[in-house]
Amino acid sequence: MKLLLDENLPKKLKQDFKDFEIYTVAEMEWSGKSNGELLKMILAEKFDVLITFDKNPQHQQNFMKYPITIFVLIARKNTYAFLKNLVESIKAEIKKGIKPGPVEIK
Repeated sequence: MKLLLDENLPKKLKQDFKDFEIYTVAEMEWSGKSNGELLKMILAEKFDVLITFDKNPQHQQNFMKYPITIFVLIARKNTYAFLKNLVESIKAEIKKGIKPGPVEIK
């Protein structure tokens, strides 16, 4: 399974997903891309999941056009100290089976 960490997340989160093929937006050299442009590149590179801290991505894009799962992390801050607590919930969602569209992880 191929995961992408959005540029609004600490890259240190990557270390918590060692069982997955995982990249950051910066590693892919996609920093600064619009959401629509980013989603097209994600599909072209065959990513399965985008993990983001963006609020309400479903109101920014029509996900019916994009067959990708978007995990929207909900926490007080987007620091590693706060977000590392959501890693097991993300993995549990992946284990259940991913489906297109946004999934909030609290």
